[in-house]
Amino acid sequence: IQCQLNGKPVELVVDVRQSLLEALRAHGLTGCKEGCGVGECGACTVLIDKVPIDSCITLAIRAEGRAIRTVEGESINGELSPVQQAYVDAGAVQCGFCTPGLVMKTTSYVEGLSQSAGGCCQSGSHAIDRDDIRREHAGNLCRCTGYQTVVDAV
Repeated sequence: IQCQLNGKPVELVVDVRQSLLEALRAHGLTGCKEGCGVGECGACTVLIDKVPIDSCITLAIRAEGRAIRTVEGESINGELSPVQQAYVDAGAVQCGFCTPGLVMKTTSYVEGLSQSAGGCCQSGSHAIDRDDIRREHAGNLCRCTGYQTVVDAV
């Protein structure tokens, strides 16, 4: 398949039965994790065309011609992305297994808010409802943080 992977054109050799998660990990991108294998935990969340998906239940061939973003593509010149830095600052990382999926879900959420606010989603310029944050992240399970620090990070 040919696609954009973290902003770069790539060609991935995949089996028609292979999940996107398996294809990404075979390509050396091991940030997304397989927690459940059935789309229930969110540890494998990546963005396809800016939409968060569970890569463990998405066939790799569905990525043909599309833009895929993984947690590895979120750093900027070796620096943490604003979302990643917010997670660190809020203490929203512990064991780290679920963190890549949560970061990608948060990235999608924040970018969506920014677009709906005309690109002005900065602290204090757009009301962010904590219940909305919880709902948006409900598909991502975490055993360690208790979610409060994740909500704080957003």
